[in-house]
Amino acid sequence: MFLPKKSAKHLVFSIFLSFTLYACVESNATDIPNPQQVNEKEVIVEDFQSILDSSGVRGSILIYDGQTFYSNNYEWANRGHLPASTYKIPNSIIALELGVMENDSSMSYWDGEPRAYPRWENDLYFRDAFHLSCVPCYQEIARNIGVPQMQKHVDRFNYGKMRFDSTNIDLFWLQGDSRITQHEQIAFLKAFNEKKLDISERTHTIMRRMMIIEENERFVLRGKTGWSITDDLDNCWFVGWVETEMGTYYFATNIEPSLNTQSDDLFSIRKEVTYKALEGIAL
Repeated sequence: MFLPKKSAKHLVFSIFLSFTLYACVESNATDIPNPQQVNEKEVIVEDFQSILDSSGVRGSILIYDGQTFYSNNYEWANRGHLPASTYKIPNSIIALELGVMENDSSMSYWDGEPRAYPRWENDLYFRDAFHLSCVPCYQEIARNIGVPQMQKHVDRFNYGKMRFDSTNIDLFWLQGDSRITQHEQIAFLKAFNEKKLDISERTHTIMRRMMIIEENERFVLRGKTGWSITDDLDNCWFVGWVETEMGTYYFATNIEPSLNTQSDDLFSIRKEVTYKALEGIAL
């Protein structure tokens, strides 16, 4: 099986960093080497590994077009990691379903106490708390949801293996034994997008709107980043999907730094490598 070819140049991507514009990248589908087929559902794309190597990280990029998975490392893609702030997707859905947050304009109020980042030291609309990854905001939301309802919904969503009780209800996605794989991330996102989760149409509409990262005449990209630190090792996510004229493409990228990679660079790298991989598959 060969990767899709295009008759024109790839769309030039502008990769957004947090609160800054990301640099434009342009490539052509013919630059992507022919992959080695593993089976009818999984294709190894060596160019994904080159993208990660050149960015100074290790890990896996996983893209699914509805029929075939594309990745550089399926062993990594099946390895569980803390969901980190990607858990804000199901956490938001549950909050909307239960009325803990009425809509994306609901307010999360700052208590005036110092927070890790100045951008969190404000009263924030729900949609802004989501995009700014406001951990204290979502900790309060999780406490208001409570253990029984949280457990009920993550079980219904089949969202990885979340481990929590009353002692860690506001931290389990950042610390502890909770785990989710890249394949499980994509399965959850696909189920949500295709309205296969048992949630209201209203919640589905609000959440799809909240998740938009970039929208133009060529594509709509929805997603969420995440970052956790375990035993001094950074682990970073970027998950979501992109809607184009050719179809819908789901992605889940999980990376960790190599020896010479600066932690601060991971903010941009997790998105950069994903955008570059999507250029060869979806756009």
